[in-house]
Amino acid sequence: MRWWRSLPALLAATVTAATLTGTGTAPAGATEAMPECALPGAGAATTSASPAAEGFDPAKLARAMDFAQSRLRLNVQVHRNNCLVAAGRLNPLTGGVPWNIWSSTKSVVALVAGIARDQGRLDLAAPIGRYLPAGVGDAAHRAITVRDLLTQTSGLKQAIVSDVGASVAGADTDVVGQAMALPITHAPGTYFEYSQRGPDLLAYVVERAVGEDFQAFAQRNLFDPIGIGSHDHVWLRDRAGHTYGFANLYLPPDDLARLGLLLVNGGSWNDRRVVSSSYLDQLRAPSATNACYGYLVWVNHAPCVGPSLPSRKVYPAVPLAALPSDAYAMVGFLQQNNFVVPSLNLVVTWTGVLGDVSLDPQTLISASPDSELYHEFLRLLGQSFVRPRLPDPGPYRQNFNFDIQPGQFLDPAVTLGSLAIGPDAPAGCTPMACGGTLLPHQGTVQNLNAVLGLVTH
Repeated sequence: MRWWRSLPALLAATVTAATLTGTGTAPAGATEAMPECALPGAGAATTSASPAAEGFDPAKLARAMDFAQSRLRLNVQVHRNNCLVAAGRLNPLTGGVPWNIWSSTKSVVALVAGIARDQGRLDLAAPIGRYLPAGVGDAAHRAITVRDLLTQTSGLKQAIVSDVGASVAGADTDVVGQAMALPITHAPGTYFEYSQRGPDLLAYVVERAVGEDFQAFAQRNLFDPIGIGSHDHVWLRDRAGHTYGFANLYLPPDDLARLGLLLVNGGSWNDRRVVSSSYLDQLRAPSATNACYGYLVWVNHAPCVGPSLPSRKVYPAVPLAALPSDAYAMVGFLQQNNFVVPSLNLVVTWTGVLGDVSLDPQTLISASPDSELYHEFLRLLGQSFVRPRLPDPGPYRQNFNFDIQPGQFLDPAVTLGSLAIGPDAPAGCTPMACGGTLLPHQGTVQNLNAVLGLVTH
């Protein structure tokens, strides 16, 4: 479907109030069973149910939705028991439009890694050298384990902002080669440090383990089973053809919601097993070096180590205080999120641009697990629950981090290395060629073909 052809009709939908599917006049009784909806097939919409039928107070849920949309949320979806119970007024316009989900891409890579693990093709405890071509990286880099990459404990030097710059311009020469060239600053497995090159390297390790292009494997084993078509999205590559693992998956919000529904259903889609529940139990468990981080997802435990932007900080509180302890989240820059709560059979999906109003610089740029936006919205959402009643965490408390340490997130050597210049450059690469092959080559062509496929489908 060419989504832009429907824009004139969809624009009319934006003048309506936030849609609460079903009108429900009063919350249903606490003992009444809540209906469960079947998960949608490819191309089908999620089944709707009234808020009251799914255990919400409709007026209070409407208030939570109004708050979300007042905070630059361009698409908002609330699912309970697989039923869509609330949708933002811009959803008809934005739901099918591919959108960079930024670091929520990392969580998708973790899911694909889990599928490879379930198939017996990837050992999480194995050193990555088992899967890499001979001669790629030295012994220390090859000794990093798959689990180290999943838990952001690879020990590789990171510079969050510097890592991103070249990818936005499509100028990265070889992110895998650069990852293997970065110095190891901490013993792998011992120190949490949020990075970009680690997930890039993980995507390549999975590709090598399964013996197939990473995106082709992900499409057949993850996206196709849950109804995400190959022409629904674009997943960018560097110039060498490696899939980005840290970000740059352009996915429509409606498809992002499907990933959340897969998670809340324990890895099954209707009667089909996509990823094992045992792997998802590991994915959402607190890791040894950061209680609020699992396998490339953020989990609802504390203390919580945030990304080193503007500096490394440890927060004493859980990141999703209004939700039960089993809640976890896919988190992307500018707040592209899936909030998943298995105990409530709840998924909240939203995309947008920023939305925090805290004076804390880390929170303001959506780089903090201590999000004012999360707290205030999820508090309102919690207040809308009738079955069960959820405790109120109280208003948001400001936690300021004015300790700005540019050296923790900016490194010119990393930026130059992504362009194949300097000590952090991929081995055998120059700005114009890698391994004797002129650049740009296959990655650029693959990106263009993907975009053309999206536009012409």
